[in-house]
Formats: sequence, structure tokens, C-alpha cells
Amino acid sequence: MSNVMAENVSSPTTPKSISLNERAYLAFKHRLITLRYKPGDYLNIAQVMDDLEMGRTPVNQAVHRLETEGLLQIIPRKGVMVAPLSIDDALELIEVRLVNEALCLRLASQRVNAAQIAYLRDMNQRIANASASRDREQMMLLDREFHQVLADIAANGRLADILSIIHAQAQRFWATTLSSAAHMNEVIAEHEAIIAALEQGNAELAEEAARVHIYSFKQALLNN
Repeated sequence: MSNVMAENVSSPTTPKSISLNERAYLAFKHRLITLRYKPGDYLNIAQVMDDLEMGRTPVNQAVHRLETEGLLQIIPRKGVMVAPLSIDDALELIEVRLVNEALCLRLASQRVNAAQIAYLRDMNQRIANASASRDREQMMLLDREFHQVLADIAANGRLADILSIIHAQAQRFWATTLSSAAHMNEVIAEHEAIIAALEQGNAELAEEAARVHIYSFKQALLNN
């Protein structure tokens, strides 16, 4: 699960075994996803360098990479802006997630093994623990890892790349809903339904669990 480990280092505890460019990208992305850098704000790149404790070259490379992923916008003669959030963007993301995550879980249901099921259950319990302690950033990191594990199990590299970008964008919207304990309880239950469907090897049930999970996200967003 090397992809999982790489994605999971997008926190301040990024290990030194990966390149400076990758460390800057992951740490910068983490701050965008968790809304430490607010949507619509212009960024002072010198301040970002201080925040990440990184030099100009890796930070600039991260800026261009994150722009291609839709998390930043480079505005001529103005600078770098955190991509704004809009309900129209959220609804488009939901449409794309419905197709791609259903496919992901269909593939995963055919390829999952017992060790991966156990890993997913353990991770979902850690999400529940983070929710109980109101640790929003840990919840987001673990949720990101949970979905990356599902993509790894599906074993389709192109699909995994698409899902990584979609999920990062969706998490910024999700971050606005995390004050609701009821919603987090729903997320944990939905994750368990996904795991149960995979454990049964039931592709149709897995796809339906994906759709329920995404529609729950939509409802939480509209209610927020």
C-alpha cells in the first residue's frame, strides 16, 4: 500500500524519505484540504515557505502541481489564490464521484482480501476515535487514507489518479460539514457498509454503498 503511505504523509509529520518537492506538495495540499488556507484568499508565497519550512523551488513546483489539480489558481498580475468553493463545483464533483467511486468499489469487491478488510475496519475505528475526540485534521487524514486504500484495492492506476484529485477537491467541501457529530456518525456507518459489501464480494451492494455515501455527503453539504 505504498500509495496510501505517500498520501498519508500530507501532514506536518511528513517523513524525510521522500523528495523535498513531494514533501512540499503534500504539506501544501494538506493545508488547502483542511482549509488552513481559506478558499478565495491570496497567498503570500514567502509566508507559505515559512509555514512549510521549505525553499522557494519546491514550493513553486507545488503551486503549479496544485493548480493543475484545481486547488489553487494563478491569477496574472495578482498572484496565487486558493480556489474558491461554490455549490455548483460541489454538485459537479458529486456527479463525477458517483461514477468513479462506484467503479472503484465494483473492482475492489472482486480483488479484496481478508487482510485488507481487517485494515479497513481498523482504519474506520480510528476515524471513529478521532471523531469522538473532535480531532478534525486526524479525521480528514484518516478518511483520505481510507479512500486511498479502496483505490489501491481496486488496482487500477488511472482510476486511482482520478480519485485522488476528486477526493482532495471534495474534502475541502467536506471540511465545512465536520462540526456535525451526527454527520460523522453517518460517515462511519457508511464506511462500515462499504467494508461489509466488499467482505461479501458483492459488487452491486458495494456500488450501492458508494452511492449512499456520496448522497450523504451531498445532503450534509446542502444542510450546512
